[in-house]
Formats: sequence, C-alpha cells, structure tokens
Amino acid sequence: MDSQPERTNYKSGFVNIIGRPNAGKSTLMNALVGERMSIITHKPQTTRHRIIGILTGDHFQIVFSDTPGYVKKPSYKMHQAMNRFVEGTVEDADLMLFVFDMTEELEDDNPVIEVLKKTEAPILLVLNKKDLVAPQRAQDVAGWWKKRVPFADAIAISALKGDETQSLLEKILHYLPEGAPYYPPDQLTDRPERFFVGEIIREKIFLNYADEIPYSCEVSVDAFKDAETKAGEPIARIAATIYVMRETQKAIILGKNGNAIKKLGSDARMEIERFLQSKVFLELTVKVRDNWRDDERALQRFGY
Repeated sequence: MDSQPERTNYKSGFVNIIGRPNAGKSTLMNALVGERMSIITHKPQTTRHRIIGILTGDHFQIVFSDTPGYVKKPSYKMHQAMNRFVEGTVEDADLMLFVFDMTEELEDDNPVIEVLKKTEAPILLVLNKKDLVAPQRAQDVAGWWKKRVPFADAIAISALKGDETQSLLEKILHYLPEGAPYYPPDQLTDRPERFFVGEIIREKIFLNYADEIPYSCEVSVDAFKDAETKAGEPIARIAATIYVMRETQKAIILGKNGNAIKKLGSDARMEIERFLQSKVFLELTVKVRDNWRDDERALQRFGY
C-alpha cells in the first residue's frame, strides 16, 4: 500500500528565517520543528551556516531554513560568507520569516531592511521575546517595521517559552503553496550527522570559553566511524580538530594540564551521545590555522 501522504490540498514549501544576530532564529526553528536542529547559546553569531529543518504533517511539509544573523559591518570574509547565506534565502523562499528581538533598538540603517525589500515571497514579521517587553512595545515595533517593509502579516511570540508558536505555525500554513513534499516524511534535515557533531563541539566551545576564543575557533570532523566495544555495544569513534588562529588561543583551549579541553571533550561527548543515541569515543586535537577567517581556501574547507 502506498504510504505517501494524500496529495489533495497538500501544502509544501521553503520557509526561510532571517534576522539580526541573537534574535532567536535558531530557538524558533527548533521550537517549530520540535527537534534540536540548530545550536543555541546566549552569544551572538553562534549560527554560522544555513541549516535546514523539515517539519512534515499529514497534509503539509515545511522546509525551514535557519540562517546566520546578518552582520551589519562584516569584519572578515567569514562574515561576508555568512551574509551571503542570508542574502541567498530571498531567492528560494516560498515564505520569509523575519525575526526581530523586541528588546533591541529600532534602527533605520538596519541592513536587513534592504535584504527584505528584495524579497518577492510573502514576509511574516515575527516579533520575538514578547515575555520580556510590555504589550505596547509589540504594537509600537510592529507599526515601525510595517512603515519600512511590506509584511504580509505579523505576530508577537516567545520562541524560548513556546508562546504563540502554534499560532505562527498556522499563519505559515496559510501562506504555504500547494504542492508535493520535497523530502521523505521521516527526514528531519539535509545535513549529515558529522555536521551536527561538529556543531555540538562548537557549541560547547561557546559555552566553555569566554571573550574572543569561540569566535576564533572552527571545528572539522575528520573521522566518524561506527564500531563496537569489546562487549559488542555499538560505539561511534569520532576524531575532530579545533582550529584556532594563534598559539596563545591554543593554550587557552587546552588549559592548564589539559584540564580545559578535557572538560570540553566530556561535555561534547555527552551531548553527542544524546544526539546519536550511541556510546561515543571522542578525540579532540587543537591546531593553529593563521587567520582562517580571511583565508578563502580554509573557508571553503569549512563549508563557507
């Protein structure tokens, strides 16, 4: 018997999420998809790549695309690449979600305004962090944005608390075009497991180290092999390299007597085990790659 969903009135499409750094885009996509697809920290520019999360229901399939926060003044070629991920979303979207953090200032020179003006798809204004502001703030912010961008609709939510995310989903379905699904019903993303392993390690770097260190690091998963323990249990053997830009940064990542990287490895391994539902042996190496954020070849290797 055909297990594919009935195509009558079936809706499917690409819903791209953009906004400034730390607006809550990744938190929102995770809440909508119901899975932890994007890494989240309290620090801006945690997301560096465009990540797809797929939500499939009985009569719809939504292909969400989480993007890096749009960097107002790019300092490196890496920032330029991150901005290109955002700019590329206007070309393949059936619907755009612009997420704005209502605790932020309203700026006429917000660079996302020009990106949104190039968008031909309908745009929903998603005013995030409603739990942190007065109700009047949502009305004022919505009015300000609607004077600058032709939004199809607007909604105030709290992505972190899940407040009004179901209402947002209903609005998304309203604007989604009819069409057949793009992916099998059980597929959650287009990224391989090793990509998410690298992202988990990078997240733990953001959480374990301060100041510039997380922004100076990139992670490469060099080996990912399914094996068995002596007791016959499945185990994933993973080797990853953390690239930094200076020897002093390498010393900070390692820590005194290697204590810092031991904690990093332990935190990352536990999270990866939860993600893979398997035991994990994780080997971390730290290498210096001078000025990788402005090195075209290095950026290509790292997926930018």
